[in-house]
Amino acid sequence: MKASQFFVSTLKEAPADAEVVSHKLMMRAGLIKKLGAGIYNYMPMGLRVVRKVEAIVREEMNRAGAVECTMPVVQPAELWQETGRFDKMGPELLRIKDRHGRDFVIQPTSEEVVTDIARQELRSYKQLPKNLYQIQTKFRDERRPRFGLMRGREFTMKDAYSFDRDMAGAKASYQVMAQTYRRIFDRFGLTYRAVAADSGAIGGDLSEEFQVIAATGEDAIVYCPASDYAANMEKAEALPPAGPRPAAAQPRTLTPTPGKSTCADVAALLGVPLQSTVKSLVLATDETNAEGEIVKSQVWLLLLRGDHDMNEIKVSKVPGLEAGFRFATLSEIETHFGCKPGYLGPLELKQPVKLVVDREVAVMADWICGANQPDFHITGVNWGRDLPEPELVADLRNVVAGDPSPDGKGELAIERGIEVGHVFYLGTKYSRAMNATFLGEDGKPAFFEMGCYGIGITRLPAAAIEQNHDERGIIWPDAIAPFTVVVCPVGMDRSEAVKATAEQIYADLLAAGVDVILDDRGERPGAMFADWELIGVPHRVTIGDKSLKEGVVEYQQRRDAAVTKVAVADILAHVKGRVAV
Repeated sequence: MKASQFFVSTLKEAPADAEVVSHKLMMRAGLIKKLGAGIYNYMPMGLRVVRKVEAIVREEMNRAGAVECTMPVVQPAELWQETGRFDKMGPELLRIKDRHGRDFVIQPTSEEVVTDIARQELRSYKQLPKNLYQIQTKFRDERRPRFGLMRGREFTMKDAYSFDRDMAGAKASYQVMAQTYRRIFDRFGLTYRAVAADSGAIGGDLSEEFQVIAATGEDAIVYCPASDYAANMEKAEALPPAGPRPAAAQPRTLTPTPGKSTCADVAALLGVPLQSTVKSLVLATDETNAEGEIVKSQVWLLLLRGDHDMNEIKVSKVPGLEAGFRFATLSEIETHFGCKPGYLGPLELKQPVKLVVDREVAVMADWICGANQPDFHITGVNWGRDLPEPELVADLRNVVAGDPSPDGKGELAIERGIEVGHVFYLGTKYSRAMNATFLGEDGKPAFFEMGCYGIGITRLPAAAIEQNHDERGIIWPDAIAPFTVVVCPVGMDRSEAVKATAEQIYADLLAAGVDVILDDRGERPGAMFADWELIGVPHRVTIGDKSLKEGVVEYQQRRDAAVTKVAVADILAHVKGRVAV
């Protein structure tokens, strides 16, 4: 490709609404152009990146035995009503009507459609296992689309769905996809972690997220530097503290804390560590009748150490809270505690509550909590003496750096990541909802055991940029760069030698199968170099009159601090040796 025939459109400044690095650089490098909120044109330079991502994904999915198909972007609402997701998904599911008033959705994902295919086409166990995948446009009506392709409304995703006869087969299919994803992300040339993720209402441990490591990532990744343990924040377990609970050493005392309603303020006022305080979180669960009206509510009190944060996913697994919970209303709090938030605690309640205690709090002694009186806390609180031993103890909190690793091999560390892939065991969630069955070996109908596997095709380039950039622009890994090599002739319009050498090197690289672009636009050297550094092409060959007189050209990898002079006759071999295969 020659630059004069291509579409190179760079900007000196990023648009004002571009917030994160990837959004700014993708706009400046001319990879994308905004059409509407969360909706972008993929310009020729950006589309080349997307196509390279797709090619790697497609090659590895095909190698793993998955079969490609394409499912419609516009899907009948009836399928989504079968599973209940038409109503449950909320406003992020874009619902539309056709001219006849029939309901449709713009697909955010395709579990319903692929399950419909399976129940019509896969009739016997002899046709299983089967894995169908697509690379297709998706739409989610984000309330606040932001960060460019990181959280847009329209995007491209690879979604795959496996169908098996039993759980053992489904787990085998899951493992095939988990290993396939590792090969895919290895080929992208990015630093990533495969982390254990929560499986939600389905349960089990078969769920992994693939996170590209980046300081700007929205997700917290928990890992152990001394082992292979890695999990997202929702999944990472906070182990029970080692050792017995200390004996009580302080009397229970009603202590004035005027105007100090947070654990941090109370600890500072009393001159004690924040770790000696306990925070009270009040939740509620509701029982409803057939009409959906609330007929009964139960108030719950959760106790966590003052420096810890509640993990909602973990809380949702506490017996009695699995069906859903909410934060209690002010009226419910005042009814049960006789006090407004800020001074709440488990002692001297007006009405009983369900008490759930975090593992850490269960082994604390002489702790501090609210007194259920404005401007007062109680110090020196102890289990067994001041209130009964806790009956319901659970892991309720987010882990923190320095916590012991659940595998017993060191301490936990935390870094930021961007989720770009997810493999997930579904079980029979969709097949049961849609009565999707096949005839088993015993001649009886059985529900498909399913798995789903997604990769954010258009999110991945943004994640790659968040991980790989500098003050000059993008630094693409070779595998997904829009072009692998750029040939930059200086003064090509003034020197036949420069022009002839540039054309020859360009032709030789093309013949060798290298993805190369020749910048024949006649730009000044500074502007030309700035463009390609901004765009992030990983390898550059510069040809100029002065260097040609020495019989050399200049090679520079995008991360190199200085150029390397290479004999003209050796440049092809040199570039091929530096390009990642």
